[in-house]
Amino acid sequence: MRYFHRTSLTPDAVLAQAKAFFGARLVPAEESPRRRVYSGGIGKVAISARPEGGHYTLVEVGTDQPGESELDRLAKRFLAEVHQVVEPTHEVRGAY
Repeated sequence: MRYFHRTSLTPDAVLAQAKAFFGARLVPAEESPRRRVYSGGIGKVAISARPEGGHYTLVEVGTDQPGESELDRLAKRFLAEVHQVVEPTHEVRGAY
């Protein structure tokens, strides 16, 4: 599955947040300037963050699992937490 989110955070801030979020749960598998990949028993997740349209960063998260797997729920939770960094009053809802 693939998910995306546009944020005003910098790509470096997004990737630092990805390291904190996924690094505690999964093993780092790849690291490049705008991409991180983590893997574990529940699957593999790739996070990329690139500048888009001036002040925005496009965050893409892809997993090798079908929708609504444990890893996909973590991917959606990560994007919700990225949103919450920019907008602290954002209430994270959902079963993820």
